[in-house]
Amino acid sequence: MRDDPSVIALVDRVCGGDQEAWNELIERYSPLVWSICARFQLERPDVDDVGQSVWLLLVENIADLREPAALPGWLATTTKRECLRVVRDVRRRDRQGLPADDQMPPDLSAAVIDQEIIEAELNAALRTAFAHLPAHCHELLSLLISDPPLGYTEISQKLHMPVGSIGPTRARCLERLRRSPDLTAVLDSQPGSVTLKGTRR
Repeated sequence: MRDDPSVIALVDRVCGGDQEAWNELIERYSPLVWSICARFQLERPDVDDVGQSVWLLLVENIADLREPAALPGWLATTTKRECLRVVRDVRRRDRQGLPADDQMPPDLSAAVIDQEIIEAELNAALRTAFAHLPAHCHELLSLLISDPPLGYTEISQKLHMPVGSIGPTRARCLERLRRSPDLTAVLDSQPGSVTLKGTRR
């Protein structure tokens, strides 16, 4: 994943002052930051504090990254450090109200952080691939995963599509999604992983 050209290109665009690239970067990696915060069981104000600190540190350091493709790892490590800083600050402010040591959040191992990075990259690639689907696939899959779920009859009425063609069209759209270059680059680095519901590489 360290040679992911999409990450390198994104970092280059951000360093070149591209605001759209910066927004894309935050959207892509915010779930990674929040998931690490969640493992430390931080309160929402502390999560916001960590997030602001991480993005500010990235603004200050992104041009100095030796390996732009290592950005996800840098974000994960920085988020972990900021979470630990917040936990230490809370301890100092409220020593009487501290939980027992065995109730404190565990230090995150490298394996856990690596898994968080993989999941963030997969989710980002899936969102990008989904956005690039043809309109009819985008509409159908969006309705199929809506909450609350819609029945085929209701989907048929909304899309003016015969009920009998929904399943085959869904299969073709999912196959197109699975074969998206945005997704295959990430999936190829994780052989044997589950890609989409009901399919494996």
